Amino acid sequence: MINILVNHWSEFLSGFWNTILCSLIALFFSLILGVGFALLEVAPNKFARVIAHIYIEIFRNIPLLVITMIFYLVVPQILFKVSGFAAGTIGLTLYTSAFIAETVRSGINSVGDGQMEGARSNGMTYTQAMRYVILPQALKIVIPPLGNQFINLIKNSSVLAFVAGFDLMYQADVIAFSSFETINTYMAVGLFYLVLTLPLSYYMRHLEKKLAA
Repeated sequence: MINILVNHWSEFLSGFWNTILCSLIALFFSLILGVGFALLEVAPNKFARVIAHIYIEIFRNIPLLVITMIFYLVVPQILFKVSGFAAGTIGLTLYTSAFIAETVRSGINSVGDGQMEGARSNGMTYTQAMRYVILPQALKIVIPPLGNQFINLIKNSSVLAFVAGFDLMYQADVIAFSSFETINTYMAVGLFYLVLTLPLSYYMRHLEKKLAA
């Protein structure tokens, strides 16, 4: 495995940075979309709740690879060309945002009704009460499960390998087929993923204990 790392270090490093970049972009936008659709799910407006429910059910129940392939193969035939990296990142964003939305919604629903009633009785609008009172409490509650979603997002970024996204798994496939060192190559890739996920996993455990205390 050491020989594989030494001989193909530049390819591994390139895939490693592409995986990090994809994960960060998808994490940022999936968090925004997830929180946004979670707020729509609990909104007083029925139409907004229906739209949010449709979005969440669609992207939560379609496999990530299918969503990615739609952007990589179908969208270019209808609208414009999408690179493998962009298709994978978009698919990962939409897929993860649906799960984040459900996580945040459960956090909002766990906040007592008296919090909203108290905020409204003090003159706040619904939006103000949600922004300053309900949502901060809900996000604090759902930090541990959100951490799990972020870790899953990093692992799911391997979907880029199917659409030439030049991530870790894509580079590993190229190296494995060219060097015939399949076992050592994928063991090396596993180490790279551990470098990404283990620190985040331990940090989320620490944060969960801190919040519980």
